[in-house]
Amino acid sequence: MNSSAPKTPSVAIACGGTGGHLFPGIAVAEELKKRGCRVSLLISPKEIDQQAVKAAREMEIFTLPAVGLQNRNYLSFALSFWKSRQAAKDIFRTRKPDAVLAMGGFTAAPPILAAKTFRAKTFLHESNTIPGRANRFLARFVDEAFVGFPETKARLNAKKISVAGTPVRPQFLEKKESPATALGLEPNVPTVLVAGGSQGASGLNQMILSALPLLAGKNWQWLHLTGANDFEKVKSGYAAHGLKAVVKPFLAEMDLALGAATVAVSRAGASSLTEIAAMRLPSLLVPFPAAADNHQYFNALAFEKTGAAKLLEQKNSTPERVAAILTGMVVDENTRLQMQSALAQWQSPRAAAQIAETILEAIARQSAAKAKTCGCGHAHGHTSHAI
Repeated sequence: MNSSAPKTPSVAIACGGTGGHLFPGIAVAEELKKRGCRVSLLISPKEIDQQAVKAAREMEIFTLPAVGLQNRNYLSFALSFWKSRQAAKDIFRTRKPDAVLAMGGFTAAPPILAAKTFRAKTFLHESNTIPGRANRFLARFVDEAFVGFPETKARLNAKKISVAGTPVRPQFLEKKESPATALGLEPNVPTVLVAGGSQGASGLNQMILSALPLLAGKNWQWLHLTGANDFEKVKSGYAAHGLKAVVKPFLAEMDLALGAATVAVSRAGASSLTEIAAMRLPSLLVPFPAAADNHQYFNALAFEKTGAAKLLEQKNSTPERVAAILTGMVVDENTRLQMQSALAQWQSPRAAAQIAETILEAIARQSAAKAKTCGCGHAHGHTSHAI
C-alpha cells in the first residue's frame, strides 16, 4: 500500500500580451487553485500584463522575453521566440509542469513547444471566432483545444476540440452593491460606458467625442475609459459640453464599470464580450479595425445576429448615427430587455471550471497510465517487466 501523499498537480498557463488573453487565463488559474493545483502564469513584459497579475494571488508569475511581430521585423520576433522557449524550458526544469495551457497571442507558442520536452499534457484556448496566428500554428501540437465560439471548431486543426466558451473571472458573475456610487457616479441616472480595451481605444474615443455635441442635452452620465494617450483630450471634451463624466485612462475593476452602466460602447474582443454577456449589458459594438484577420468584426457579428448587441463599424460611423443608436438604446427599455435576454445564450459561467476539470482529468489519466506500466502505484527502480 502506497502511503505517500498524492502529488500536487502543476499547471503553467501562458496568457500574456492583451487583456483578452490574460484575464481568461487568470480565471482558469483561479479555478485550478481552488482544486488544489500549483499554478504558474507566463506573461509578457507589457505593462497591461504586469499590472493585471498583481491581483493574482498565490500564483508564481514569470515574465517571458516575448514580443509580438511588429513592422515585419521577423528577425527580432524569431530571436524573442527562441529566447522565450529557452526561458520556458529553464522554468520547467525547476518546476516541471504536468500540463501547459496557452491562451493565444505571442506568449503562447514557446511554452507549449517547451512543454513537449517534459512530456506535459498541452492545451490551448481560442476565444475569438477567427483563430489567431499563434493558435492556428499550435493547434496541431496540443492534446486538446478549447474554443469560445462553436464556428471556430472548423477553423482549427486540432485532434480534439471542445466548445467551452471563454472563461470569465468570478467577480463578473456576482451581483454588485451600488457599483455607480463606488465609481463616483449617480446611482439612478442613465450611464453610458465607453471602453476601448487594452488596445485600440483612440478611434473609439474620437467617435464618441464627435457625437457629444448631439448628446449634450441628455440627462445622462458617462464613464469613459480612454487608454493611456487620450485621457486629457477626452476629459476636456466632456467638460466643454458641461457633461457629467468620470474619465479614467484605465480601470482594473471592470465588473464595477459594467455593473454601473445602462449601455456600453465597446470594442469586440472576445474577453470583453464574455464580460458583457456575463453582466447582461446592452452594448454598441465597434470592432477594432486593425485587429488581426478582422476577428473583432466577426465576434461582433455573431452577437448582432442573435440580437445580443448592435454592431457599428468604425468606418461607417458618423456623429448622427452614433447619437441615434445610443439614444434608442438608452431611452427604449424594451430594446435593452430584448438584448439582455439574447445575451443569456452567450454566457458561459462554467467555462473556467470546465477547462480546469478537463486539464486535471488528463493529468490523472496520464498518472494512472504511468502507474499501470509499472504494474502498481509504487515507484520502483525496475527498467522492465516480464510479460
